[in-house]
Amino acid sequence: MTSTLRRFRHLLAPAAGAVYLVLWIVAEAGRSGLADHVVVVSALAVAIGLANWMPSTALGLVVVVPLLQAFRLLHRPTDTTWPEYLAIAIVVGIVGAGRSDLLRWLAVPVLAVASVAAAWAMVVPTVADPDVWGLWVGSSTGTRTNLAFIALAIAGASGIGWAIGVAIGATWRIGLARVRVVEAERETEVTTGELHAEQERARIARDVHDSLAHSLAVVVSQAQGAAAIAVRDEHAARALQDIADVSRSALGDVRALVERIQGAGDDARHGLEDVPPLVEDMRELGMTASFEQHGAPSAVAPAVGSAVHRIVQESLTNVLKHQGRTATARVVLDWRGPGLGVVVTSTGGAPLVELDGAGSGIAGMQERARLAGGWLRAGTGDAEHEWVVTAWLPTVDAPAVAPMLEVAR
Repeated sequence: MTSTLRRFRHLLAPAAGAVYLVLWIVAEAGRSGLADHVVVVSALAVAIGLANWMPSTALGLVVVVPLLQAFRLLHRPTDTTWPEYLAIAIVVGIVGAGRSDLLRWLAVPVLAVASVAAAWAMVVPTVADPDVWGLWVGSSTGTRTNLAFIALAIAGASGIGWAIGVAIGATWRIGLARVRVVEAERETEVTTGELHAEQERARIARDVHDSLAHSLAVVVSQAQGAAAIAVRDEHAARALQDIADVSRSALGDVRALVERIQGAGDDARHGLEDVPPLVEDMRELGMTASFEQHGAPSAVAPAVGSAVHRIVQESLTNVLKHQGRTATARVVLDWRGPGLGVVVTSTGGAPLVELDGAGSGIAGMQERARLAGGWLRAGTGDAEHEWVVTAWLPTVDAPAVAPMLEVAR
């Protein structure tokens, strides 16, 4: 649902640009000068279409086009084509709804400059081209008055468009943040239940292994010993050896069954490849999030990949909840050591929700890391409002003693 809305939002700006161009061509069809002015309107339509994907380019176009018209390097507007400057309001509105705070506020001086340039192109006459706003409306108030009035009118309309865009963007991001928090809380509940079930399965598996494996090991030992003694009775020796072989095979089957039981609750639907989309989701909410990898990636077990995904997901959800959508988050996967290091660093002081207790998120992440054969730590960093989550998980060729060493510390 969220991905569908995101794709629809990205297609909205190109659709608006196409509608703008088509409506202008339909409105001007049959009038003289249509071919001369189509370049200007096409450039403005392109600016609308790029406002979401390439906002800085779109802002540049809505400034450059009116400036070129003001200097008479492009065909200036006529008494029927001047509404083309509605494109300024559309572009700054779309940029205002975007997730970049810098470009959102840069749109304000851009609309001011574009409004003055557009007003100049409409109002100030030249010797070669005296057909301007005053003649269109029969105004006798003078060029300066008309210039100030038109510039303020275009700037006001563009400012309204910008404010509407900012409001829509803020509403979108807040709604998306709420959806993410609700989904994360629901998934946390499911994960907690899975962890409890996994712990119970692990306990049962250990009991089965300790009881049955011990008994089978005794049978194997006794059968081999009896077979060695009964060397004179060929049939008895063969029967005892068969018992030892079958028991040894059964012992291997028990161990394999225990391993499957212990891994039955592992959710391997997500892995390492799903970590970058988690970071992108946070960027969609307005968070300054980055993803880095150091070293050459190596193979990991599905349980490890799933644990890394869950740890990063829970860490970013905690950043959103407890540090706000304006926080800065950095996710790093480090393959250079004996295993996979995971570090999630975040800074922010505008929480979406108030703390109502210690919670179980960190304990759940630590349990996931432990079940995958690793460890996890979480705590405040050196900077103000900084939180750091550090984890280690084994790769296929990582030394098995690393988590034991960590526990020993």
